[in-house]
Amino acid sequence: MKTDKKLTVNSFRRMKRDNDKIVMLTAADAPMANLAASCGIDIILVGDSMAMTVLGYENTLPLTLDESLHHTAAVRRGAPKAFVVGDMPFMTYQADINDALVNAAHYLKEAGADAVKLEGGMEIIDTATRFTGAGIPVMGHIGLQPQKVMTSGGYRIAGKSEAEVKRLLEEAKALQAAGAFAVVLECIPANVSRKITDALDIPTIGIGAGVNCDGQVQVVNDLLGFFTDFVPKHAKCYANLTDIIKQAFAEYVSEVKAKDFPADKNSF
Repeated sequence: MKTDKKLTVNSFRRMKRDNDKIVMLTAADAPMANLAASCGIDIILVGDSMAMTVLGYENTLPLTLDESLHHTAAVRRGAPKAFVVGDMPFMTYQADINDALVNAAHYLKEAGADAVKLEGGMEIIDTATRFTGAGIPVMGHIGLQPQKVMTSGGYRIAGKSEAEVKRLLEEAKALQAAGAFAVVLECIPANVSRKITDALDIPTIGIGAGVNCDGQVQVVNDLLGFFTDFVPKHAKCYANLTDIIKQAFAEYVSEVKAKDFPADKNSF
């Protein structure tokens, strides 16, 4: 949506209605957020994927609330007019609904986020309802849920059976009824994502879920070719910055070793 006005949850409903695709991208620092916002990204997600792509963890589970809030605040400073969503880490909203409410409030009150994202289906509906009732916008997330990698036995495609399709539709509708303004569909067959998208008044944002979702989200490291240990099928690499950065670092090392840097123009 090309506009000088700050986007709100109502903006995304209008975009769905007008078939104006929503573009969401992850970011975890101020410079990247600034670049994303300047290029027309509609939503910046401070995703828990930063646990792996930025902080070096094996999966998303170790990410703490303080780490997430720290990076969310940095993104807000880098993109003060962007719509920013804080991705609540594992076990910051599952154990106690009152603690979850307080944790979610930190994203809006301290980190400056516009909304929070919750992974889960029926088990988090009461939490989502409590959040939206308290004035905290919620983005849902169903399908493949990285925070449940231990119980699911790995990263698996969701919605392959009729029972799973039925469950996904029920979860999406329940999240909408709970007041969620959008729902992420991760690694769901394209025909199933289309059914869910058509059944909802709120927008769907896909990642590995086909072109028929109301929007798309990608992890910035995948898009830029930063995180090369594993490139998921749903990702498209639009640049290979890893090679460019390695070349720059190698030239720097070479010039320092050869005493070619700093030159006179780099000295005082």
